[in-house]
Amino acid sequence: MGFQINTNIGALKAYNALSSLNAKTQKAQLRLATQKRINSVADDTSGFNVGKSLDQKVKLMQSAQGNVGSAKDMLATAESQLISIKDMLTQIKSKVADASNPAADKASIVNDIKAIGEEIASAMETTKFNDTSLLVSAGGSAPSFSFQTGAASTDTLTVNYATSTGGGDLAGTTSMTTAGSNVVAGVSDIVNNALGTDAGAGIGIAELTTSNISDLLTNIDLFETEVDDSLGAIGNFVQRLDAKDDFLTSAIANSQASVSRLFDADMATEQLNATKSSIGGQAATAMLAQLNFAPQAVLQLLG
Repeated sequence: MGFQINTNIGALKAYNALSSLNAKTQKAQLRLATQKRINSVADDTSGFNVGKSLDQKVKLMQSAQGNVGSAKDMLATAESQLISIKDMLTQIKSKVADASNPAADKASIVNDIKAIGEEIASAMETTKFNDTSLLVSAGGSAPSFSFQTGAASTDTLTVNYATSTGGGDLAGTTSMTTAGSNVVAGVSDIVNNALGTDAGAGIGIAELTTSNISDLLTNIDLFETEVDDSLGAIGNFVQRLDAKDDFLTSAIANSQASVSRLFDADMATEQLNATKSSIGGQAATAMLAQLNFAPQAVLQLLG
C-alpha cells in the first residue's frame, strides 16, 4: 500500500468493483422480473434485430394462416352449393327420362324442369361468402380470388375453381331474369349454353317444350361436366391449402422457438447470476469500508 491520503486508490478500485457487481445484480434481477433476456437494444443489438424480424414474420404467417382458413371456408361454401346444383341436374335428367313414357304428363314435366332451372340460376347467383359472389361475377368474367398464404406479400394463392384454368367454366354475370318467368338465361356462359336461349347452343330450358325434352340432355351434360370440373378443382385447392396450413403451423412454431431463444431469459441461470452478484456486492461493500480506513495508518507516522 502507498502512503498517499489525498487519493485512496484502493478504495476507488473497490468502489468500481462494487458498482460493476451492483450493475450485474440489477441486470439479472431485471431479467428475472421481465422474463426477458433482452430488455433494451443495448443488451444484444444483433439478437434484438434478428428476434424482431422473426417476430414480425410470425405475425405475418399467423395472418396468412387465417387467410388459409378463410379460403377453405369459402371453398366449402362453393362446394356445398355446387353439389346441390349437381343434385338438381340429376333431377332434371330423371324428369327427362320420365318424359320418355308415352303416358307421362309432359306439360307438367316441362314446368318442373323450368322450376328446377330457375332454382339452379338462383343458386349460382346468390351463393356468397361474406357478400362475395362465389359462382358468378360482374362483367362475365369468372370469379377468381387471391389469398396471401405466406409471410411475404408475393406468397399468394389464386383460387380460380370456376375458370377454365381451374377446371370449370362457370363465368357469369349478375343479370339473371327474376324467378317466375321461366327464363334462366344470363347467369353464366355455360348456364346460357346449357340452360338458356343462346343461338346455336342447342336446346336450353327456356326453349323447352313438350316436343323437344330429350334434346335438353346434351347441354345439361355439358353443364354438369363443368360443375364436376369445378368440384374437382375445389378439391385440389383444398389439398393445397391443407399443405400450406401444415407448413405455416410448423414454420410459426419454429420461428417462435427462435424468438424465445433470443429474447426469453433462462430463469435458473439468471437466478444464479443474481445470487452470485449479490454475494459479491456484499463482500465488495465490506472491503470498501475497510479500504476507506486504510489511510489512517499514515497517522502513526505523524505522531
